Amino acid sequence: MTKLTLLSPAKLNLFLHITGRRPDGYHNLQTLFQLLDYGDTLSFNTRTDGNITLTPDLPDVAFEQNLIIKAVRALEAYKPANDGVDIQLEKRLPMGGGIGGGSSNAATTLVALNHLWGCNLSRDQLQEIGLQLGADVPVFINAQTAWAEGVGEALQAIEMQPKWFLVIQPDCHVSTAEIFSHKDLTRDTSAIKVAAFLERGGQNDCEALVRKLYPQVDNALIWLQQFDRNARMTGTGACVFASFESAEEALKVQAILPKHMPGFVAQGVNQSPLYKFLPSY
Repeated sequence: MTKLTLLSPAKLNLFLHITGRRPDGYHNLQTLFQLLDYGDTLSFNTRTDGNITLTPDLPDVAFEQNLIIKAVRALEAYKPANDGVDIQLEKRLPMGGGIGGGSSNAATTLVALNHLWGCNLSRDQLQEIGLQLGADVPVFINAQTAWAEGVGEALQAIEMQPKWFLVIQPDCHVSTAEIFSHKDLTRDTSAIKVAAFLERGGQNDCEALVRKLYPQVDNALIWLQQFDRNARMTGTGACVFASFESAEEALKVQAILPKHMPGFVAQGVNQSPLYKFLPSY
């Protein structure tokens, strides 16, 4: 196989509790990563001259700073010397949206090139490499909806009931670094068990701060909570979401979205299709 096209799915944080700050500056957290059946598409075509290309260029992202290229570089020590790749990205997920677009792209690249280049790394090894690229990368490599702790790398697969989600993309880019370093961020939420979340739910500890700093997020949530009082922000934002029992309900609300609030409808899935066309790891 020299060519491969894979979905790079989005995720939602159904809740996000920050339980403390670590000595290394990172935060301990609890969250539930819900994978979606919607995302970017990445196509890979191997080449034999060692060159690496990525199209199209992303605005304001330098080639070597793109997480896709960082994932490529992370695998170069394991590949045959002359192997290269042409990568084409069909971008649907907004940057700075809190739905994992860049992390998912990196995970898909690691999985695809591990197969195409014959690196023969296990899924656990890929997760270790992915964690160096970003805390959300391992959940996409694992390809399962999961309860997460630590910085997001300690994963426990969890089966969720099927839901459909309307995700709104406010017209702003929220910096994860800005939010996690902000003096007003809540960092002392008590840890909970899976059963407690499934019974009572949880909150997003970043939401109040982001709503204060970014009126676009606040306005989107005010609008969305007309239809789902539990609508909330995912990750550090900016995207917000509501859940519905059927696609028809979600699409009905999407049809009346204000023009300045683009969005998409996706179904939550317990397993992403990342490994569907690849051998088991």
